[in-house]
Amino acid sequence: MYSISDFEISTLVAREYQYALDTYASETNKVASVWARFSDADLQWKPDAKSSTVEQILRHQLLSERRFFGEFLGSDEPDPGDTIPEAFTLESASKRLVELVRLRLDFLAGRTDGWWHERVPFFDVSRERIWVFWRRLLHTAHHRTQLALYLRMLGRPVPSIYGPTADETWSGADPTHSIEAAGRTGVKTSGPA
Repeated sequence: MYSISDFEISTLVAREYQYALDTYASETNKVASVWARFSDADLQWKPDAKSSTVEQILRHQLLSERRFFGEFLGSDEPDPGDTIPEAFTLESASKRLVELVRLRLDFLAGRTDGWWHERVPFFDVSRERIWVFWRRLLHTAHHRTQLALYLRMLGRPVPSIYGPTADETWSGADPTHSIEAAGRTGVKTSGPA
């Protein structure tokens, strides 16, 4: 599986936004872990005639992320035709996803506080770049979840994303399925200060 390790993540000029780069790398790794559960034989599978195929979702991820970063955030991106691997496989798509994210991480590392808060055109409205960035990550999470559902429908194991799944758990995992678990605060206070 292709992924980005913590030591590969550049340090931001605007240190208060380091969490954004860390999250972008982490979310990319989660996407790659879901993609890795499919095979090339699954690329044309879709659960319904109105649904997208696995391949269409992967292609959309690569192309739409390129558009968000190039058009709305101003990063140097490859030509659209060079964004998609010529020989499209799950491996080539995953490899390309991680390659492009590594380049974007370097680009983002050099941005200042003012850059993150500058308003830019976003389709037919104007938004701060930080808003556009988080909107991109939410869009990515949407399609990752869509593919996790496809895995379940295909009878494949769903990888852990933010915690244990029905297929993957570990000692010490503490999912919140009860009122008791939801009531844990972890912070003990003695009352008002």
